[in-house]
Amino acid sequence: MADFFSLMGLPLLAAMILAGIHAYLGFHVIERQVIFVDLSLAQIAALGAAVAVLFGFELHTWPNYFISLGTTFLGAGIFALSRSRSERVPQEAVIGIVYAVSSALAILLLTRAPEGDEHIRHMLVGNILLVTHAEVARMAVLYGLVGLFHWKFRHIFLTISSRPKDAFAQGIPVRKWDLLFYMAFGLVVTSSVEIAGVLLVFSFLIVPSVIAVLFSRKLSARLVLGWGIGFAASLAGIYASYALDLPTGPSIVCVFGLLFAAAGLIQRLRA
Repeated sequence: MADFFSLMGLPLLAAMILAGIHAYLGFHVIERQVIFVDLSLAQIAALGAAVAVLFGFELHTWPNYFISLGTTFLGAGIFALSRSRSERVPQEAVIGIVYAVSSALAILLLTRAPEGDEHIRHMLVGNILLVTHAEVARMAVLYGLVGLFHWKFRHIFLTISSRPKDAFAQGIPVRKWDLLFYMAFGLVVTSSVEIAGVLLVFSFLIVPSVIAVLFSRKLSARLVLGWGIGFAASLAGIYASYALDLPTGPSIVCVFGLLFAAAGLIQRLRA
């Protein structure tokens, strides 16, 4: 066990930090019923990274990061503008279209880049094993600032996410706050995808929140349960990766899938 923590301690810490911020953001995603917004923003960030690679900037460099962040902010603007009081076209449809187009563009661009297949694989599953102390410290500071921002304006964000009609009736400038929400969201996703890949980031966001919704209606209880699920899946997935010599990101995603199946079964038996 000592060998496990000496080799996997840093990736495990990174996964715990990812679970902490994404379980909270997942609550808003579930309440807004925009389930695939994280997947779409993550793919937009990956598209920005593909553009940077095509221009000669390597992954995990500051130019690559800022190009990814710029494209993610563009996506945040699109999602904020697609929200209206009476939605003739569901916002989820817009999110799905953006995801499909950005995925196709990223693949087209990476086919023109050296080692394009490797970049595509990294875009999907990342490589959390290679995370550094500096990246973990940067994640902790950045996600802490995003958390403070959400805590400061929690009443506005919670009203817009949980009771959008009340938000419009109270005169809250919903599109402005949506833009701020999606920009903060994009900041988190851009940093997360660079380390963990699209699939793992999506799992951290959605699975703990969905399981928590099955067992509780209170926000505080959902958060605690979501954090516990995220931490447990991270530990179990990374240990399975270590013990069975498996890729770490897909291992954690599969553990999330098992936990979701178990939660669904328990809920059915309770019902």
